[in-house]
This record gives sequence, structure tokens and C-alpha cells, in this order.
Amino acid sequence: MSKFLVKTAVCFLITVQILLQPCIALELDLSVDDEIRKNYNPSKLELDALPPLPSISPSSQAPSKPPLEPIEIPAAKPAGNLPPLVPADKKPLISKVDKSAAVRIKKGTKFKVKSSQAISDSSRIGTRLSFVSQSPVTQRYLTIPQGTVFKGEIADSHLPQLSGNGGLIVIAIDSIVIKGSTHSINAKITKVNHKKVFFNNIKGKRLYWKGVTNSLKPGTKFYKKMMKTTSKLADNPFTVLLSPVTVIAGVSVYAVNFVGSPLFGLFNKGGRISIPAGTEFEIKILDDIYLY
Repeated sequence: MSKFLVKTAVCFLITVQILLQPCIALELDLSVDDEIRKNYNPSKLELDALPPLPSISPSSQAPSKPPLEPIEIPAAKPAGNLPPLVPADKKPLISKVDKSAAVRIKKGTKFKVKSSQAISDSSRIGTRLSFVSQSPVTQRYLTIPQGTVFKGEIADSHLPQLSGNGGLIVIAIDSIVIKGSTHSINAKITKVNHKKVFFNNIKGKRLYWKGVTNSLKPGTKFYKKMMKTTSKLADNPFTVLLSPVTVIAGVSVYAVNFVGSPLFGLFNKGGRISIPAGTEFEIKILDDIYLY
């Protein structure tokens, strides 16, 4: 019961203190400040108490910097009105061919030409070549005269390789010169020295089977030698017992050589390609050519 009375008394005192707080607040009297201002001049007192500022002549002042000129930033233009990167007078003009007003050289047209330089499977890729036509070719409204120059380059080449693979030359014809004007074309080689060229690949002879045949020669030679020796041994009564040995040796070597000949043929290289200048070629146009 005493604890309850103590708690009640403490709560009562706290409540009374909170209620009486506004009543005991201090109220400052500001009338004293007004009396001082009437009897004294605060501004004058400040001027008398502070030392005078030093006088600075205009000549000793630091030269003033000229004002910065404003920088004008052009307003951003919309993307659709951007100026061209290349001036209009210097930009290359790309004009489309008006097929209705042009003369057409039909695709499939063939030209007999001669090479102006020697070509071989050791020629580097990218080597430029030229060919000269040997007879005129007539198309509708146009005759391509004799002496027309075709130009191209070696697109691929390699020397003879193992497994009997021969050398290779691939020639891409890419331009024709007619009356001093060069025109881009797409053409290929179809014949060399009147021999057909398949898929534009000028190939050297494939000599795999020749390598297989050559690999059989040592075995065949040894077998024949053993057969002659066997015949000599059989004629002599003292050496006749040795004749089966030579037969077995000859047959064994030949059999091993025969079975291994396909493998031995892989180490044989194919034939080289060497085309002298002035060789006759046949060029076939793969796409229509339009000329003005």
C-alpha cells in the first residue's frame, strides 16, 4: 500500500510541475537597450574605436582582366538535318546502269584468248594476269573486236602435294577493256590448250596410281631375281635343296610390297603445271554485262 502512495505522490508532483512551467518563465526587459540607444550613438562609437582604413591609389591597384567573351554554343540540330560528312562537290557519284538504254553481252558468251605472260602453280595468289582475244565476237548492236583485253588474277594456287595430288591454278577474270573503257565482269576459264577445265580449277596430273605402280617395282625386281636364282639352284644336284628358300624369299618380299603399295603411293607427289605465254584459253562470261 505504501508503494502505491509513493507512486501516486510522484505522479502528482510531476503533473503539477508541468502545469506550473509556463507560469515561472522569465520575461526579459528590453527597455534598457532602448535607453542606451537614446544616450549614446553606437555607430559613432564603432568609428572612434576602429583604426582608419589605408588609402590605396588607383595606380597601385592590380590591372583588371578583360572580361571574357561569351562563347556561343550552337543549338543542336535534329538528326535528320545533319550536314553530309563529305562535301557535295567531292562526293563520288554512283549511278545505276539503265539496262533499257544499255547494250548487253549475254552470260554464257565465250571468247578465245591468249595469255600475255607465263603461268605456273608456283605463281603467287593475287598475281595479275591479262589475256587478249583472238577473234571478234558479235552480239546484238555490238561487236567485241579482236584484241580486246581481259584481266584477272590468280585466286588460288599450290605446288604438287603428297598422295599424288597435282599442282593447282585458279584464275578469276574480273574486267574487260573495250574501246579504252574498263568494265567489271564475272568470268571463268573453261579451256586451256583446247582441254576442258572443270570448276575453274586448272589441275596438274594426279599421280597416285603411278606412285602405287612405281612402289611395286622393287618387289617385282626382287621376285624375278629370286626366280632366276631358284632355276640355277634346281639345275645343280648339290644346291637343289636350297631352291625352296629362294622361292619363299622372292614370294614373301613381293607379297609385302604388293600389300603395302597403296600406302607407299601416298608418298608420291602429283604433276607440276607450267603454262607458257601465248597459250590459248577459253573464257566464259558468267553474268550479263551492260555497256553504254
